[in-house]
Amino acid sequence: MTRDDFNAYCAAKPGTIHVVQWGNSDVWKVAGKLFALCGWHEDHEAFTFKVTPMVFEVMGDAPGHRPAPYLASRGMSWLQVHEPDKVSDADLKQHIDVSYELVKAGLTKKARRDHGLGED
Repeated sequence: MTRDDFNAYCAAKPGTIHVVQWGNSDVWKVAGKLFALCGWHEDHEAFTFKVTPMVFEVMGDAPGHRPAPYLASRGMSWLQVHEPDKVSDADLKQHIDVSYELVKAGLTKKARRDHGLGED
């Protein structure tokens, strides 16, 4: 997945906003809450996303994956694909989808309603 593909995929999700921060990283938020980001790792893209605690434990050392710098060191369940050639686009999209849903599920009903995400 290229950085442009990543941005297009995240942009298609309802209620999202894009900001560039943290040293030129593409940061995606839903209702103001981070759900995915793409920055640089050495000479290529690295993709970061939220996961469940179980997935964090199981996938933390899977090929191409690692605990997300900064976020995981603060006790949060975030992974980073730092070797994108070892992870299929379909798997990366699934990670992004799950992250989006986890973050969206943590929003208040009012925040979901205010950002056109329903109340469920």
